[in-house]
Amino acid sequence: MPIHTPAWVRDAVFYQIFPDRFARSGRVPFDAPPEPWDSPPTTYGFKGGDLDGVTDRLDYLQDLGVTAIYFCPIFASAANHRYHTYDYMTVDPLLGGNDALRRLLDGAHERDMKIVLDGVFNHASRGFWQFQHVLENGAASPYREWFHFDPARLTHRKPFQPYPSEEAAAELRAGHGSLEAVGYAAWWNLPALPKFNTDCPAVREFLLSVAEYWVQFGIDGWRLDVPNEIDDDSFWGEFRQRVRAINPDTYIVGEVWGEASRWLQGDMWDAVMNYQITAACLGFFGGDKLDLEEARRPSSFSHVRAFSAQEFADQVARVTGMYDPEIVASQLNLLDSHDMPRFVTCCGGDKHALKMAWLFLCTSAGAPCIYYGDEVGVDGAHDPDCRKGFPQNEADWDTNLRDWYADCIALRKAHPATRSTNKTLLQAKDSAVAFLSKADGQNIVSAFNAGTREVLLDLQLPTAQPWNVLLATGPGLELKSTSNGVTLLLPGRSAVVAGA
Repeated sequence: MPIHTPAWVRDAVFYQIFPDRFARSGRVPFDAPPEPWDSPPTTYGFKGGDLDGVTDRLDYLQDLGVTAIYFCPIFASAANHRYHTYDYMTVDPLLGGNDALRRLLDGAHERDMKIVLDGVFNHASRGFWQFQHVLENGAASPYREWFHFDPARLTHRKPFQPYPSEEAAAELRAGHGSLEAVGYAAWWNLPALPKFNTDCPAVREFLLSVAEYWVQFGIDGWRLDVPNEIDDDSFWGEFRQRVRAINPDTYIVGEVWGEASRWLQGDMWDAVMNYQITAACLGFFGGDKLDLEEARRPSSFSHVRAFSAQEFADQVARVTGMYDPEIVASQLNLLDSHDMPRFVTCCGGDKHALKMAWLFLCTSAGAPCIYYGDEVGVDGAHDPDCRKGFPQNEADWDTNLRDWYADCIALRKAHPATRSTNKTLLQAKDSAVAFLSKADGQNIVSAFNAGTREVLLDLQLPTAQPWNVLLATGPGLELKSTSNGVTLLLPGRSAVVAGA
């Protein structure tokens, strides 16, 4: 079937925000003070970021070049990350409530910025009303089909254990079945996250109505949390039909860390979070600075390793070759997220690796995405350390890095070829690789040297016109136009983009 994705996505630059950690507006009252903003983040602590704080900083994001914001969950929850949803129809009061989301949407849309929310539809929280109703009433509850309950527990012969003992919790963490231990199926055996039964018509209608409601409210897309675990193509097909009936430009992007062709045929999702490219960028741009132990901490990244230039080029070709060009142009390309150590930390603190990798994303098809604070040098190991508060004092920012992020975004916006799916490998030699991108009669060369020694590249190009450097990570490179291309002397740990 023909594949159609929202046109705005292929030109977008995303910014991912963990709402509790980006900015406080000072307008949301706390009954007791939240933890200090600049203190190390903790598993349970709240720092008090809110949506009005984001609205107050839309000018900052616009100045950076951001055109779309993806939020980690914002609905009512007892967790600072809000993946434990209590009420899908209410923005968490600690974030300012529904009125704060309305102000944010209005402010963003006035700036032609899009807002994408995180949809946690695979599981709810143990505080979810329908779940609590079954805990209280067992088989008498009309909601008993909403989750995967042990039938014996429903008769009260043995109580449910939503808050198990330490011994039982340890068994669950060891991988033993949650149904036997606590009386219901839970995501990753975590009792706090009972898994929805999407075969139940009432559950399907509830979740689909939630998706419709917030699109009608004005959001521009959904990022779907672990959507592959709702193993039901008809559910996702109906999801697409119903949100697109309200807004045909609604963006639907799934969190799948591996290959995702099943859901990217034009009838379910538009794209996935492109962790495959993340892994390739870690392996190549990290170079000899790559901290394999840190980079492999997400279980889905156990395969990450150092790549040569040719291996990196092969990985790029493999990942982009998985999908239709329309999908490739709409992928959410990221270097890190709330679910992994920050890219710069995985690379041993080397900001050269971060700068090269960000330039690569900005010269690739698909929407590049900044994890909040990366652009000013925020680091962090695995959760919860990767969820630090955004530094409120500009004196604590790496302004050189922020300027680099802005320059890369400006380059991307000014040159359509940087966003093109028409991208080919020119040369992979030693630790350096060069690509050619074409669009609208424009040719762009992007070259990267992840090694420590300079590399001379002889690039055969389709035009004899003079080539000019558009952006480079630093001094020392030499570019000479020839009758059939360019020769490029690229210093170690550097990158360049040239145009003709």
